Amino acid sequence: MRDRRERIGRKLAEIHARLREELEGLERVAVAVYDEDTDHLTTYVHSTVGSTPLEHFDAKLAEYPSLAEAAASGRPRILVYSGGAEPRSAAARKVLAAGVRSSYTLPIRDDGHLYGFLFYDSSDPEFFSPEVEHRLWIYSEMVRLLVLHALEPVRTLSAAAKTAREFSRQRDEETGAHLERMSRFAHLIALALAERRGLSDEQVELIRDLAPLHDLGKVGISDAVLLKEGPLTLEERRQMREHVAKGLEMVEVMIREFGLGSIAHIGMLRNIIGCHHESPDGSGYPAGLKGEAIPLEARITKVADVFDALTTDRPYKRAWPNERAFAYLKTHAGRLFDVDCVDALVAAREEVETIQERFREKETAKSENGDRPYFSHSEK
Repeated sequence: MRDRRERIGRKLAEIHARLREELEGLERVAVAVYDEDTDHLTTYVHSTVGSTPLEHFDAKLAEYPSLAEAAASGRPRILVYSGGAEPRSAAARKVLAAGVRSSYTLPIRDDGHLYGFLFYDSSDPEFFSPEVEHRLWIYSEMVRLLVLHALEPVRTLSAAAKTAREFSRQRDEETGAHLERMSRFAHLIALALAERRGLSDEQVELIRDLAPLHDLGKVGISDAVLLKEGPLTLEERRQMREHVAKGLEMVEVMIREFGLGSIAHIGMLRNIIGCHHESPDGSGYPAGLKGEAIPLEARITKVADVFDALTTDRPYKRAWPNERAFAYLKTHAGRLFDVDCVDALVAAREEVETIQERFREKETAKSENGDRPYFSHSEK
């Protein structure tokens, strides 16, 4: 998928260069993609003269009423930045600081669905005249088709992942709310590490979408083991550990049945499923990988998953307070958990609490074993 994203980035740059032959003042063309399930808008590709004002941007569409209005109406949005009061949004302040004085935005829609927005920016506050709008129309349609074509494999993968995820959670104590929370915890960590670790916007987005599939292979584990409330025997632990291999087998079925073999980032899904029980000190399974040999997406997923398990009521344990869970992660950082991933989650306390408040469990199952550590049953 990185290759596909790079190709659309190159094509966007070619279109931008052609446009600038006619419209020299057009300094930036950018695309942001939209996720209907979460209402989140994230940066995707751009072509910019100079430095880009927005990278790793992620926000709710609801926070930008003018964009939401454009999406609902299907009509373009024109903004002119003309001094006066400072813009309320951080994104607008960054754009203004980069010298942008006018912006023309078109929603990218297909078959009744919103897939994102196409942005044109200029340092000229009067740039987007009716004549310029007319010239942009055909190029905008080209970009729209490019984006829809590029997103098709991702949409197919997401649909397959959601189907498998829905099926897998029917048999486990890990509720839909758990998957929603840990998905967003993984996203918080990925966003925090994106610049330092060279993660693209698309990779950050995919980590959020694919992290909840880490335990997909549990659908192949018997109820007697999967749903057991007490400690697992050595043989039961051995059976439980097979969920990693079973999950990888299911991924190969998804690839074959959904025709996903050409998606480069399918390897990210394999890494999350195959390596989310590995530990930096080599004590994890199934391969006993150490440190950087463990894919970053798997290290992120492990921290997000364990934190939510610690802070949630399960049949075999009571929920821990956040601070106790953070302390546990920090104590075992470098041994069981990646240090940077732990630090990123701990630093995002407010966002963590917001996610927990939004995705509360509808029912809680409490036992008397309040101090039983997570790993007594997580080896499930």
